[in-house]
Amino acid sequence: MSSVARYVRDQRSRYVDQLKELLAIPSVSTDPERAADVGRAAGWVRDRLKAAGCTAASIHPTKRHPIVYGEWLGAPGKPTILVYGHYDVQPVDPVALWDIPPFEPTVKDGRIYARGASDDKGQVIIHINALEAHLKTTGTAPVNVKFLIEGEEEIGSPNLDPFLIENKNKLKCDAVVVSDTAMFAKGIPSIVYGLRGLAYLQIDVTGTNRDLHSGTFGGAVVNPANALIQMIATLKDARGRIRIPGFYDDVRALTRAERKAFASLPHTDAKFKRAIGAPALFGEWGYTTLERVWARPTLDVNGMWSGFTGEGAKTVIPGQAHAKISMRLVPDQRPADIAAKAAKHLKKIAPPSVRVSVQNLHGGEAWLAPTDHPALQAAGRAVKRAFGKTPVLVREGGSIPIIASFSRILKVPSVLMGIGLHDDNLHAPNEKLDLDNFYRGNEAAAFLMEELGTAP
Repeated sequence: MSSVARYVRDQRSRYVDQLKELLAIPSVSTDPERAADVGRAAGWVRDRLKAAGCTAASIHPTKRHPIVYGEWLGAPGKPTILVYGHYDVQPVDPVALWDIPPFEPTVKDGRIYARGASDDKGQVIIHINALEAHLKTTGTAPVNVKFLIEGEEEIGSPNLDPFLIENKNKLKCDAVVVSDTAMFAKGIPSIVYGLRGLAYLQIDVTGTNRDLHSGTFGGAVVNPANALIQMIATLKDARGRIRIPGFYDDVRALTRAERKAFASLPHTDAKFKRAIGAPALFGEWGYTTLERVWARPTLDVNGMWSGFTGEGAKTVIPGQAHAKISMRLVPDQRPADIAAKAAKHLKKIAPPSVRVSVQNLHGGEAWLAPTDHPALQAAGRAVKRAFGKTPVLVREGGSIPIIASFSRILKVPSVLMGIGLHDDNLHAPNEKLDLDNFYRGNEAAAFLMEELGTAP
């Protein structure tokens, strides 16, 4: 066993204690009342970077929440990696469904429970620990390391792209390393090489200038809620195909090799169905479940509201109805293009007795990495050394918009080496992180620096 690996194993208890300190800070970026706590978390990250051996670590204010930057550049002639992550977390509602207070980190049955445990505090800290391990044991590191850890990922990273553009020289690197994804399953480590993009819309349908009595006016006007429901119902056909004109024009097809690789993974629809408590699965005809969630575009209603929803009865025809819709996108689809096509189609199919407006709330591009890239291959070797198994190459159905920004702005590849699990309850009560994955993740992060230091 190398001195670095031995050091990481010897520090397991301390690493967990330090993670608990960070998890105890309620850095909820969406809540204005938590702004001071978000700032406190940024200070904790900066101080940890300094303690780990970074020769520079600083907090950079933005229009909302700060970005933390750190660096150790003591390996001239060696590659430079940029570690990206985030210290902000999701809200904790509904609090009543938590088994433990969400900001009182608790270790139970080999897992640590707290908001942010897996997303992303527990995952990003492994790379800080890895740098420390190299510097403490050998006095140097195999690569130059820069850290970019933000406090706005959970609100769409609105100030990160400008920061990347303004600091291109400071952030110059050979590869970006991100741990903010999940393994395929417990005991099956993974490297993610693809992410879906996103177009997120709000549809507002207006009928009359106020809510109306359903007896006095019922039958004389179109109910906006009924109209919205009918519009949404036409957006997909019986085979799960999205009916927005031009929606599939730029979709990049799966290769035969990818479909074969997906089919070889230890997935069963029966287990998938049981895990989510669904009576049956449904999706685009002609594709497997993994193909649907990793590499095919989608359209889903995320929420609807209209009229009276309180206790008891109130007979009204609502004046307005609203819905939020997300469309997961795949490589070559562009969020602005898809949003425009969806808005045009929704207005076209609306009945003439209502007015429709569509807001484009958020978007992000899909991302796909070449699986033969030296940085990705180095990550595979590092993960194998730590977990004892060759990682599988997978895509992820979710979106991390900043990954596409790294490619577009910094012109470098990204390596997604996550240690989370799909049942970690991200964004839900009782979020957790498997401690065995955390321990091995610290080793994998340290090995990654070694592997990248010798990669072409």
